[in-house]
Amino acid sequence: MDGFINVLKPTGMSSHDVVDAVRRIFHQKRVGHAGTLDPAAAGILPVALGRAARLVEYLEGADKSYRAEIAFGYATDTGDVYGEVTECAEHPVLPSAEAIEAVLAHFRGCITQRPPVYSAIKVGGKRAADLVRQGRTVEIPTRTVTIHRLELLHIDAERRRIRIDVDCSKGTYIRSLCADIGAALHLPATMRFLLRSRVGAFTLADAYTPEELAEAGETAVCAADRALSLPCYELAQQRVKAFYSGLSTTERSPLAAGLYRVYAAGAFLGIGRYDADAQEMYPEKAFPPV
Repeated sequence: MDGFINVLKPTGMSSHDVVDAVRRIFHQKRVGHAGTLDPAAAGILPVALGRAARLVEYLEGADKSYRAEIAFGYATDTGDVYGEVTECAEHPVLPSAEAIEAVLAHFRGCITQRPPVYSAIKVGGKRAADLVRQGRTVEIPTRTVTIHRLELLHIDAERRRIRIDVDCSKGTYIRSLCADIGAALHLPATMRFLLRSRVGAFTLADAYTPEELAEAGETAVCAADRALSLPCYELAQQRVKAFYSGLSTTERSPLAAGLYRVYAAGAFLGIGRYDADAQEMYPEKAFPPV
């Protein structure tokens, strides 16, 4: 069986736990997932079955949406409420809504952030979080990410918390965003809650909990190509064999450079990459019929 499943991961389960559950339910060895979610977080975790695992990298690059709650007045080593407290403000006072909105405005668009050391980022081939737990000092370089939308949903001044919605690019760490928002407000801050509400075309509306998957069975599996938010390209039928053989096809129509889902007569052939300068569509990953 090949395809993607839109899993709603509950808090307390690791992404690996979800993959193991899917393996048991569908009796399939080849299972992968797109975009790790921390055990403390909940939300969308796309899981790939069979040959769809070869497409995970394209789904990992999709934009994502989150809802988060930030607690102000203290910070932890992990950036969430499950870590050790490293800083406390003596008399923290949450600024006005206007001041918070003004700070949030600076975090929209392209920003630079440093991912937390307690993360799955590889340093020297090992997870940064594992190295830190071994007592090693880890320095993770900053990265540029894009915040497409950052909306203030709610302010709880008494408990010094705010709730935000975020639409962002691949590689954005919401824990880092929460800490940086706190720093801009001159308050230590910690992410109190995180829900991932979207990964590419996958949303909460059509997600399955691990318990629901057992009952839904194959009806929960969507075609691998439909999970990708890539434009479509129709290849001439006489070029199908060439595509499967790794040969490019000349295309002089005005196409944007980049990745495409390639079809012929409605059948999904694989992923192609169009070179606008060469005017060639190159096969990147082919999915010949089995």
